[in-house]
Amino acid sequence: MQVLIGAMNSAAVSAIARLGIPDHLQSGPKTIEELAHAVDARPELLFRLMRATAGLGFLTETPDGKWAQTPMSDVLRSDASQTLRHFACLIADDWHVRALGSLDETVRTGEPATDRIYGMPAFAYFEKDRKSAETFNRAMTSFSTVEAPTIAEAYDFSRVRSLTDIGGGRGLFLATILERYPDMNGTLFELPQVVHELAGGPLEPFKNRVRVLEGDMFKSIPPGADAYIMKRIVHDWSDEQCGKILSLCRAGVTSDGKLLIVESVVPADARYDPSKVMDLVMMLFTGGRERTEKEFSTLFAASGWRLNRVIPTASPLSVIEGVPV
Repeated sequence: MQVLIGAMNSAAVSAIARLGIPDHLQSGPKTIEELAHAVDARPELLFRLMRATAGLGFLTETPDGKWAQTPMSDVLRSDASQTLRHFACLIADDWHVRALGSLDETVRTGEPATDRIYGMPAFAYFEKDRKSAETFNRAMTSFSTVEAPTIAEAYDFSRVRSLTDIGGGRGLFLATILERYPDMNGTLFELPQVVHELAGGPLEPFKNRVRVLEGDMFKSIPPGADAYIMKRIVHDWSDEQCGKILSLCRAGVTSDGKLLIVESVVPADARYDPSKVMDLVMMLFTGGRERTEKEFSTLFAASGWRLNRVIPTASPLSVIEGVPV
């Protein structure tokens, strides 16, 4: 039953994030009536929602009948330095819920859910539904608030003079690395619609060390980098599509350069691992996949790279390092 009602658990957590309850509790414990007034909700129904999430570790009721923050709900604040609020909001977006409900059909047909439901791939759908796109983009950035520091700590970038982040979104990941390595120059390579929204973002403090370029990673990659890095990009695409990107990186990298793929590595054994569930998400939305170390090695070899090592981090992601062959 715990497994079967998992969707309801995540829906409840998404609801308190969307209502902004963690934001309102940041200033201290409050009564149900105070919170209901603040978020324009019915007190008796809000209590039932919060009671359910408290059992999951989100929020807690104090002895005097007020409600307070917990470490689990604290990361659902919109202004938290490490936040998962936008990912929690994404979970309950209509396009996401509808797709999850059709996993069996994707398994039968191989057709990604958004193609079947909306008649277009996920990223094309985002171009038409800007509200959903904004939630998605913020969710991806929120991942970086949690993951980027652990990756910058786990991997030694000291020999990398120029780092190109391909598909780096709004630049938080690249900014985190540049802050740690003041002698490094960076390039953010993104789609035009993303580049046009970067003003005042995470890369602003490093504008003297960063260039921002727009383009299509399937057609060209800015040449001359000591290392190309991609976080949560490769899993979006098929082996054939990834081969195009990795081959372009191989053509552009310096002679002693590196390819750094930051992704989950699926364990080869039978134990439960979140990457195996995320693999189903990739199946549903993009036609991509999470990969084992052996599958990464094969992918690299087909694109002119040799998998050199896999460096685990404190996050669910690892740094898969490739060297030119």
